Amino acid sequence: MEKTQRNLAIDAYRGFVMLLMMAEVLELSRVSKALPGNPFWSFLAFHQTHSAWVGCSLHDTIQPGFSFLAGVALPYSIASRLARGETFRKLFAHALWRGLLLVALGIFLRSLNAAQTYFTFEDTLTQIGLGYPLLFLIAWRPPKWQWTALGVILFGYWLAWALYPPIPGVFSGFLAHWNQGNNFGNAFDVWFLNLFPRVKPFVQNDGGYLTLSFIPTVGTMILGLAAGRWMRTAQSALVRRLIAAGAIGIAAGLLLHFAGICPIVKRIWTPSWTLFSGGLCFLFLAAFYWATEVKLWRRWAFPLVVIGTNSIAAYLIAHLTERFFIDTFRIHLGAHFFAFAGAPCEPFLRGIAILTGYWLILWWMYRRKVFLKI
Repeated sequence: MEKTQRNLAIDAYRGFVMLLMMAEVLELSRVSKALPGNPFWSFLAFHQTHSAWVGCSLHDTIQPGFSFLAGVALPYSIASRLARGETFRKLFAHALWRGLLLVALGIFLRSLNAAQTYFTFEDTLTQIGLGYPLLFLIAWRPPKWQWTALGVILFGYWLAWALYPPIPGVFSGFLAHWNQGNNFGNAFDVWFLNLFPRVKPFVQNDGGYLTLSFIPTVGTMILGLAAGRWMRTAQSALVRRLIAAGAIGIAAGLLLHFAGICPIVKRIWTPSWTLFSGGLCFLFLAAFYWATEVKLWRRWAFPLVVIGTNSIAAYLIAHLTERFFIDTFRIHLGAHFFAFAGAPCEPFLRGIAILTGYWLILWWMYRRKVFLKI
């Protein structure tokens, strides 16, 4: 149960991020393919799909948002636990335990319907879990140490890739170091992931996702840590500070990309992606804070807060109950009940019904103060 007062802007933003993830059931790409040439559905489908390699869609901001908010929440969590008299040793033990649980939960969810445990570490929860203990230790250092840690992490990760032999692909020249295939991160996974029992040897992740992406993801969480520190200490001109940080992050990421130093690629979480996506997260947080805390427009945020206060539950519901809802609708309403507006819109309308079901479960939990926490 939640006993402490929560930050509405943080919960609303977290709810927005989780809503984007749960909304995958709307199957906008499928609708767009059924209605070729329709700009409206094409636009929606693009923003519910991860970029093929370089670039950014709204869907690409989900994982950075979730990671960023893990950093934002940490100063609040540490302050709350210290107020209860907990020691650093106990807090760090909890951070290690939380990281382990997140990694285990991510592997469990990725193993659904698999022949055996599918050991993979690129899932959002797993990536956060791998980096969370390090983030906790960084959070105890002064701000200048935190910014130094960010610089060291991003430069060190960039240098490791830059020193690894380039390969042909989307990029040419120096940026070829960050092409999909036998890159630095994949070479690590060919060694690391084959240490675990597998149905067949690991060669390459089809999407290009990597275990080592958790390292620059720590950078994303450090950016969130800075935002959380600013919010908790109620520094003046907070919105302008968040907007300025967002603008700097986006500009820095774009500069590195167009200068040919480091491309913006979400799938391998390049350092320029860390800065660019972190900048977007600052802007999202600024918008939610401005609306809920400056303008005091709070009623509209309630549906998002219901999701955001129970983000782990939302994550589990989205991964574990979709098939249940689909089968239930098929059994009790008929195989094509949602085709009443035409076959192309059937998956979209069914998705709305499933999404509503997700939210009602979370609303029931919210009303009864049932919150899943790790």
